[in-house]
Amino acid sequence: MTSVKEQEAIRKLMVFLQEWDSAHKVARSRILDNFIKSNDGKTEPELELEFSQGASLFLARLTAWLRMTYTYSTCLNRLLKSVGIFLSAASGRRYLTEFLEIGGVSILLEILGLNHLKEEDKRESVKLLQLVADAGRKYKELICESYGVRSLAEFLATSKSAEAQEDAQVLLDSLGRSNPKYQNQVYKGLIAVLPCASPRAQQLALQTLRVLQ
Repeated sequence: MTSVKEQEAIRKLMVFLQEWDSAHKVARSRILDNFIKSNDGKTEPELELEFSQGASLFLARLTAWLRMTYTYSTCLNRLLKSVGIFLSAASGRRYLTEFLEIGGVSILLEILGLNHLKEEDKRESVKLLQLVADAGRKYKELICESYGVRSLAEFLATSKSAEAQEDAQVLLDSLGRSNPKYQNQVYKGLIAVLPCASPRAQQLALQTLRVLQ
């Protein structure tokens, strides 16, 4: 039997989820702000404690909304930051699995190619892809299988933000290491950046090529 305390915690979780489900864009934006403020840096056990062992129920809602709205930028930055709290949570490998199961990598890569989206949203997308790559070789392979090297090389070549270019370069460097199956693809992607119009992108690509060789 569940204790009175546990029952109260579950009731609070259900009220929170119902509030999210019935909220419009402005209210959801506020919920995301509060979530980011309260939970940044938390581990998986801490998130589960916060959500009465039901954190995945909220993550599922975040990813469903992301999938439906990423092309037209509804609260995109807050959404990506909120998903990032789950993906960066220590011991939170199952959150990563849940995100990948809904096609998370493909969504993040598509965001990079949408010209009308803000640079800061694309940068947030690269950060999440870095969290995926950091999880190990099979995750790097998944990014590469999803045409990630091409998307990142194009983003590096066309981005107007030095910080975003550096984020893309770090991720390409990461994809080129401990990933023998796709190392050659990363080389080719970086070489493809060299004729671009951005001197900064050319410099970053050359630096990474030297390091990887």
